[in-house]
Amino acid sequence: MTATTRFLCRLLGLYCLIAAFSMALHRETFVKIVTALVHDASLIFVVGIITVLGGLALILVHNRWQGGGHVVVVSILAWITLLKGLLFLFIAPTYAPAFYLGTLHYAQMFYVYASLSAVIGVYLCYGGFRNRAD
Repeated sequence: MTATTRFLCRLLGLYCLIAAFSMALHRETFVKIVTALVHDASLIFVVGIITVLGGLALILVHNRWQGGGHVVVVSILAWITLLKGLLFLFIAPTYAPAFYLGTLHYAQMFYVYASLSAVIGVYLCYGGFRNRAD
């Protein structure tokens, strides 16, 4: 594992754990925030720009598909981040609420999304913080 991969495992792993923990503690707040977000075209645009920038940065720094599971998971998260940002930018603002709240069932599957974030976070933290020289 390269130093870049180790750093991104730590960064993304800790982020996923913090997000999952916060989501678990404040479900109603998160649902309200996402509901408000998808109903505000300007906010969707700003979040889309920031998310695309983050996704592109991750891809340009780490687009590796060989070297183990942690390496691939970081690359997958980079591409998912970019695709998420592109969705924010290109989905019609009138369709955004139906897509995020209806198709993706954000409120109904909230704890599934939080749990997925926690699992990914634990996996990446394990890979990033374990004491093993590669």
